[in-house]
Amino acid sequence: MIFGRNRNVKTETVVLPEELQDSRDQAGAEPVPEATGPFDITERPETDGYLDVGSLRIPMVQDLKVRLDLEESTKRIIGVTLQLGQSSIQAQAFAAPRSGGLWDEIRAEILESVAATEGAQVGEQEGAFGTEVAARIPAAMPDGSPGWRVARFVGVDGPRWFLRGVVGGEAAFKDEAASAINDLFSRIVVRRGDDPHPPRELLPLTPPENMRPVPQPGQASPTAGASQSGQASQTGPAEQTGRTTPAPERGPEITEVR
Repeated sequence: MIFGRNRNVKTETVVLPEELQDSRDQAGAEPVPEATGPFDITERPETDGYLDVGSLRIPMVQDLKVRLDLEESTKRIIGVTLQLGQSSIQAQAFAAPRSGGLWDEIRAEILESVAATEGAQVGEQEGAFGTEVAARIPAAMPDGSPGWRVARFVGVDGPRWFLRGVVGGEAAFKDEAASAINDLFSRIVVRRGDDPHPPRELLPLTPPENMRPVPQPGQASPTAGASQSGQASQTGPAEQTGRTTPAPERGPEITEVR
């Protein structure tokens, strides 16, 4: 279950090697009409141009960087983080009841959780996927001055699945930067499968063939610099009025792995 709170869970990250990315998509992205997704596998069964990570198929577009987020204690993949430029979105698919409506429940829990953080600002707004949650949490800037970490939480109820995205970086607070991330999220394909899963259970994620951990700069190994956050969501960069926004970095978690 990935909707608990008040626990810290470490994660480590592996990066998709460039040779596993589709060279045709890396060469350039064709214009895509306004999408109505994310989609169920029955609506988009084709695999060309997609990275298969189990319950999710990720559209490979120009300049996309893919990370698989791992729960350190179990080495289970708990999310896929997609980065385009200075923006990112973490995608997770969960089992949902046939009646749907899980996003309404989850939104209420996110609002309550963020509101309990001293000095945080949180509310609902209308976005590309309907009602979403926008959150700002007080945080120190790299130079120690006060600032904010920001995030947008989006959700889509599908047939017996629920897909959540946590937007970080510039797309979390700049409308002009959100379009590419929204389009990427809308093209994700969810494969729930026929196995029984209780509502809210994370649908299985698996690494693509030939996947290998890639050390980040300054790391001795892929696990040496494991993040201390790693819950079911992540937030974006610090934003501070009157100052230049720094490069995106992981922020405090809103909902957590239980």
